[in-house]
Amino acid sequence: MSKYDNEYQKVLLQKYFEENTVSDLHIKSFDKFIDSGIQRVVDEVVEIQPDIIPPSLENFKIKLGKIWVKKPKFKDSDGAMRDIAPMEARTRSITYEAPVYLEMIKVENGIEKEKENVYIGHLPIMLKSKYCYLNGKSRKELIEMNEDPDDPGGYFIINGTERVVVIVEDLAPNKLFVEEDTKSRTVEYIGKIFSEDGRFRIPHVIEKNKDGRVYVSFTRVKKIPFAVVMKALGVTKDKDIVTAVSADEKFSSDLFINLHEGREVKTQEDALEYIANKLKLAYKKQKRIKRIKNIIDRFLLPHIGNGKKDRELKAHFLGKAVKKLLLISYNELEIDDKDHYANKRLRLSGDLMESLFRFVFRMLVGDVKYNFERLVKRGKYPIFQAVTRSQLLTSRLRSALATGEWVGNRHGISQHIERLNYFATISHLRRVVSLLSSSRENFEARDLHPTHWGKLCTSETPEGQNIGLRKNLASTCEVTISELSEKTLLKSIEKAGLKIEG
Repeated sequence: MSKYDNEYQKVLLQKYFEENTVSDLHIKSFDKFIDSGIQRVVDEVVEIQPDIIPPSLENFKIKLGKIWVKKPKFKDSDGAMRDIAPMEARTRSITYEAPVYLEMIKVENGIEKEKENVYIGHLPIMLKSKYCYLNGKSRKELIEMNEDPDDPGGYFIINGTERVVVIVEDLAPNKLFVEEDTKSRTVEYIGKIFSEDGRFRIPHVIEKNKDGRVYVSFTRVKKIPFAVVMKALGVTKDKDIVTAVSADEKFSSDLFINLHEGREVKTQEDALEYIANKLKLAYKKQKRIKRIKNIIDRFLLPHIGNGKKDRELKAHFLGKAVKKLLLISYNELEIDDKDHYANKRLRLSGDLMESLFRFVFRMLVGDVKYNFERLVKRGKYPIFQAVTRSQLLTSRLRSALATGEWVGNRHGISQHIERLNYFATISHLRRVVSLLSSSRENFEARDLHPTHWGKLCTSETPEGQNIGLRKNLASTCEVTISELSEKTLLKSIEKAGLKIEG
């Protein structure tokens, strides 16, 4: 390599870091959470339906509207709210956070009446994000605010302590991973899908026995024959079940075995009754069937949808999953490599904050409903602010970031940022943590994989139990923040010349 090539690379790297910082991925992810994530959480709830309402009202409910976040504020001892800078939060051991407001609308008989903007709590704000006072400031302005102009931001200040939300490495959701089962005497291949739609993350298991029979399991529904699940989804004809997998004759023997096992189940109602008996539901027949339909709609492949109209799509997805399982058993496809980085997803601070906010917000909604009903019992018609305990949301968010205890019984998600030197700080902001247990051997998961090249640092990992499970992003690695919508994808497919039916 000539000296000119070296100089060229130096100029490129210098230009890159002038336009990008090591914490950009955290900041962009957090901005996205504030801009659209919190509203998505509210839209999932939609409304609060109290069980006890004032006698003068009919068909009353509380509709949840727009939610927004203001710039960081602090309440003084006299009760006045004022702006607060990050350095004041550090020196006074307080939290750098901003007030959150939610629009609540009184609805009677389907008609919207009064709107009330309710303060629901404080949300910690990431330094250098668009809602932070440091955003867009020049070096001179940062120095005047007593801030280090070279500090990358991308972390929170909780009770005066700087805390960083580390990047979590996880398997890609909504994707089938098939592996050989070497431990079981009966199961030959096993496929796993982590179906995720924001509210739920539900593991699904599709297993193929050595005799060709295929079983499906999800939540409390264990080992239901494939043909029975298809009939429960409304695909009751054997021909349609075969078509959902493949019309190729090479699958005929395995599919015949599965259709034969479900031969006694003729209709959709029979299939639902079969699953109800497996779960040992002690209800009357109609109630049992209704309960199973609800379980299928909500917990079977929730990433596809949660309604009756989505059952056909779920059946098609299940059919293609079984086809992949069979092709692997015929040695026509290779077993999935779970350590390939195309099969991994990085959950950034914005994603993790959204899952935490979703959990805490649902607690707040339940608390609002309880407080509203309690006051109505006393003969009062309360205003919405009176039944909203803002301290509930504030304290829960603050506690999770202060301790690192996260939703899903995860630990160490939020960590005290390392300030030993500047390089230690940068390294901590680029840290990637695996959810695998460090006490297990997991030899393959700890190995350096060829697909890590250009994405992860090939040298930096701790010795001991965490080796290979705690990694760091490469200096110039970038993570895609934006999501590709179905409409955008369909338009791209149409432009490529493919025809979309249905």
